[in-house]
Amino acid sequence: MRRERAERQRQRERAMQGDRIPKRMGSATFIEVLLAIFIPPLGVFLRYGIGIEFWIDLVLTLFGYLPGIIYAVYVLVGTR
Repeated sequence: MRRERAERQRQRERAMQGDRIPKRMGSATFIEVLLAIFIPPLGVFLRYGIGIEFWIDLVLTLFGYLPGIIYAVYVLVGTR
């Protein structure tokens, strides 16, 4: 009985490892989102460095502040 329970638990854990969507927003993500609202490229830079996400956000922020914020929040919260 214990073995069956342990095996079921292992199966559940393996199934959950494939799930990449976070259940809760951590404090690091919260700080990144706050920074993304005030300085959109900075929030993205803290997570991804100088990658394609940073450059896209920088260009969008230069075209308009609001598109930069929307993209930054989408990248930080929507993907993990």
